[in-house]
Amino acid sequence: MNFDEGLKLAWQTAISNKLRTFLAILSIVIGVSSLIGMMSIINALERHMINALSAVGGDIFWVQKYPAVRMGHLPREIRMRKNLNFKHAEAIRKRATYIEAVSGESVTYGKQIKYRDEATNPNILVYGGDEHWTDVNGRYISEGRFFTKEEIHRKEYIVILGNDIVENLFPFSYPMDEYIKIDGIRFKVIGLIEPQGKFLGGSRDNLVAIPYTTFTKAFGQKRSINIAVKARRGQMAEAMDQITGILRVSRKVPPGDPNDFEVITQDSIMDTIKKLTGFIFIAAVVICGISLLVGGIGIMNIMLVAVTERTREIGIRKAVGAKKRHILNQFLTESIGICLIGGLIGVILGVLIGVLIAGTLKLPPTIPLWSVFLGVGFSLMIGLIFGVYPAMRAARLDPIEALRYE
Repeated sequence: MNFDEGLKLAWQTAISNKLRTFLAILSIVIGVSSLIGMMSIINALERHMINALSAVGGDIFWVQKYPAVRMGHLPREIRMRKNLNFKHAEAIRKRATYIEAVSGESVTYGKQIKYRDEATNPNILVYGGDEHWTDVNGRYISEGRFFTKEEIHRKEYIVILGNDIVENLFPFSYPMDEYIKIDGIRFKVIGLIEPQGKFLGGSRDNLVAIPYTTFTKAFGQKRSINIAVKARRGQMAEAMDQITGILRVSRKVPPGDPNDFEVITQDSIMDTIKKLTGFIFIAAVVICGISLLVGGIGIMNIMLVAVTERTREIGIRKAVGAKKRHILNQFLTESIGICLIGGLIGVILGVLIGVLIAGTLKLPPTIPLWSVFLGVGFSLMIGLIFGVYPAMRAARLDPIEALRYE
């Protein structure tokens, strides 16, 4: 019997015992589909993060009170840090020599914006920034203009609108020079922010920007700001070291004590993302391993049953000249073939899961080819490993006793 005939026999065995075969390969399908689905999500997430960060610019970094990604309960020494404020941003602007621009920003979430009888949902981000806010945050003005230093100094009630607000409040009218209300306070629209689309299923255009002085006056100042810094080309490390020193002096951090602020770069964000996706990868491998182990035990059981049911057939084959290796190869081929069926079904489901979840999160679907080969390879390996014992048992049957089996 050649390999093709073995695969045909494996298929016949599978369809003649549909329920038993389904239960045996179910775990293999789950394991392979989980592996490919999770790898697709991880790959899509990492690519999207790279694209999003590259849109900001490779020479941008941020200073903030807390770590960019927080997992679990923050230690007390981090929770008790003093707030960053615009005086710190101004100290950087005056003293740093390795930077092109710096911008501090305050943020508040959950505001509702009204225009005449129209209103947004209470989920708008309101940024309070300075005249350099667009320069260092990868935001561009599509129409109108940004506010000036003089307008910031005068605490004027002017606003720049994100695209979501424009679409919600001005579907049939032109928003420039109109007045909107944020928490009942009137702001004049002087500019529109260029749309940036969605990220992880959430909109990046659901925001407005106002002068930080007006922000402090309208919403209070008992909050820490974020400081975005644009370094000179090729001088990122020098700029980070210089700003760290400036802030330690400005915030009176004693020598030898750790920083009471975080300096966050695109590389550090990607490292954090990769650590998180690494945990997902480990979980996927564990789930896949457990599922394949259970599937392997199921395959071994179904092949042992097949050996018992076909004992007489084995005796006949041996009687007409089949050797042990022929019987061994036959049952190994059947075992591998059944696992291959489960692996291919798992690949199809895994690709569908990856595309579906990527579509839900508004991410570009990317299916790593290596995960497909890995899933199929694991399936073949399980078929080989767990098919050896039943195949050897079949090969060792005594032909005379096998022919007498009823």
